[in-house]
Amino acid sequence: MAFDRCASFLLLLLITLSSISGNTNQAEARHLLESALPEIPKPEIPGLPKPELPTLPKPELPILPKPEIPTLPKPELPAVPKPELPTLPKPQLPKLEKAEVPELPKPEIPELPKPELPELPKPELPELPKPELPTLPKPELPKFPELPKFPELPIPTLPEGQKSP
Repeated sequence: MAFDRCASFLLLLLITLSSISGNTNQAEARHLLESALPEIPKPEIPGLPKPELPTLPKPELPILPKPEIPTLPKPELPAVPKPELPTLPKPQLPKLEKAEVPELPKPEIPELPKPELPELPKPELPELPKPELPTLPKPELPKFPELPKFPELPIPTLPEGQKSP
């Protein structure tokens, strides 16, 4: 029973300490981001001379003679006679006589009398009086005020000696 209390206490202590240390890491990182870094002068690198590679003579390959391939005679196949199929006599089919179809008489349709419809009297519609439209007075447009007259200004002209660009 004492072990259970001790284990739960240690677990609680572990969780508390881990949460405290996690927050401090975040705070330290934030301080590092906000602080300005000192400027470091860039070192000057002296130019290194490019190494020169010595030129090597091109190797010459010896010319080899082309090998001659002996020609072989073409093999000849013996002539095989073509097989001939025996001719079969054509079978003779008996001639069939055309079946005669008897002609059927055309059916006669009796004529039916046309039914007569009784004439219906035309309905009389009462005459309706024509509606009268009231007469409306003509609308009159208001008169616009007269605009003041401005004096005519003379149109400027160019002297004859000068030309416009």
